[in-house]
Amino acid sequence: MNAESSSAGLEAAFLQNREKLIRFLRARGAGEAAEDLVQEVWLKIAAARPGPVASPLAYLFRTADLLMIDRFRSTRQADARDRDWSEVHADDPPGVSAEPSPERRLSAAQEAQTVLALLDGLGSRVTRVFRRHRIDGVAQKAVAAELGVSLSTVEGDLRVAYRALEEWKERAK
Repeated sequence: MNAESSSAGLEAAFLQNREKLIRFLRARGAGEAAEDLVQEVWLKIAAARPGPVASPLAYLFRTADLLMIDRFRSTRQADARDRDWSEVHADDPPGVSAEPSPERRLSAAQEAQTVLALLDGLGSRVTRVFRRHRIDGVAQKAVAAELGVSLSTVEGDLRVAYRALEEWKERAK
């Protein structure tokens, strides 16, 4: 038996047992999706061109069952994704985006540039200490070792930066 006659036998078995496949899928819980799943079985066997199939009807039922399981998993994952998204955005007012507006983004970028310029004006070591510790998350001792200065120098540089930022916040109010 060659592949073409096997495929023709599988297609013939499908056409003869289409209603049985629909009933099988409905009994397994596919409901109204049974027709769609049977169509997917048809597309799958038409595209796959499997080799000789000893039991075409069992092959069709197994294919239908696997497609139904895949669809169930996909639906369950989509529902979980939707539920997770809804939980994350539950407090968002309806019709309002959680994303900042372009104006707010521009304002934030300008503010960040101002802060960076302020820090740069404090001296290169103070700026480097602040960036390494506060932005990069490097421990104060490690920053001191990197720069070849004492821990108290790092602490002093951070105090200078914090004081300048505090004064800037007070002026910005």
